[in-house]
Amino acid sequence: MKTVNSLSGGKSSSYIAINYPADYNVFSLVRTNDKDCMYPDSKVRQIVSDKIGCEFIGTTEQDEIIKIMLELSEIVDIDWITAEPFENIINGTWNKGKNGSNYLPNQMVRYCTTHLKMIPIFNYWKQNINEVCEMRIGFRKGEEKRQSNMLSKLNDKGNEEIKIVIGNHSNGQKKWGIVEWRKPTFPLIENQIDNKQIHTFWEKNKHVTFSKGYYNNCVGCFHRSPLFLNKMYQEHPNKIEWFAKMEEMNKPNTFRKDVTYKQIMNFNSQMEIQFEDFSECDSGFCGL
Repeated sequence: MKTVNSLSGGKSSSYIAINYPADYNVFSLVRTNDKDCMYPDSKVRQIVSDKIGCEFIGTTEQDEIIKIMLELSEIVDIDWITAEPFENIINGTWNKGKNGSNYLPNQMVRYCTTHLKMIPIFNYWKQNINEVCEMRIGFRKGEEKRQSNMLSKLNDKGNEEIKIVIGNHSNGQKKWGIVEWRKPTFPLIENQIDNKQIHTFWEKNKHVTFSKGYYNNCVGCFHRSPLFLNKMYQEHPNKIEWFAKMEEMNKPNTFRKDVTYKQIMNFNSQMEIQFEDFSECDSGFCGL
C-alpha cells in the first residue's frame, strides 16, 4: 500500500514529513487572487507559481506558510497542488442560494475544506496512485477524540470513501459515485507523541522555522473565536478584510451566525490574548 503524507504547513504534519518518510508528500495551497493579499516578494511568488503550475498571487493563510513549506521542501520532496482561488470557489455557479447570493462556508457546511484541500488531494491521488493508500493524519497524543471521530466515518474495511463526480450521464448531467481512497493512520498517537514533544523537536531543529504567532489555517477561519479573529485582524488586517469583503459581496449570507467580520474588525480589545496551537478541523486536511 502506498503511503501519503498530507501536509498543511503546521508543526504536526511537518514533523510527520520528516520523521515518517512516505511515497508521496503533498501540500494543497489555498490561494486568493485578491491583490490586497498579494505575497510581498515577487521572486517567491514566481517560485510558488512554478511549483503549482499556475499564477500565485497570495493566500488567505498567513504569508509565513510559504516560507515554512519552502524550507520543508529543502528537506523532503513535496508536490505542491492547488484548487481554484478561494473567492472563485465561493462565487461558483453551483453555490447560489435562494436569496441570489452565494452561500459562504460555515461551521455546519465546511465546503472550503472540501474544495480547497480534500478535492485537490483526491485528484492528485487519482492521477498518481488510484488505489487505496495509507494517509498519515497529524492528530497527536491527547487528540484521541478527533481520531475516534474520523474512525467512526470509515467503512467496514477501515477505509474512507468520498462522494465525487466520476463522469457524465448521456444527458450531460454530472454522474456521482462513491470512491474508496484512503486508510487514515495516526503515527503520532500510535507512538505517544504529544504537542510538547513536537514543539521541542522544532526548537532543536531550525531547518524549518515556526515563528511565534504563526498559526496555519486560513487567517479568518470561522472556527476561531471572535476575539481570536480580532487579534488576527490586528496582525493581518488584509486577510480579515478579505473575509469581510466576501460577506459584503454575498449579503445577507455570513461565515458565522453570531457576528460579522466587519463587526469583528471593529472590536475594541482591552486585553492581550495569548493563543495555544489552533486546530479545529477533524478532516485531517487543515490545521495540523
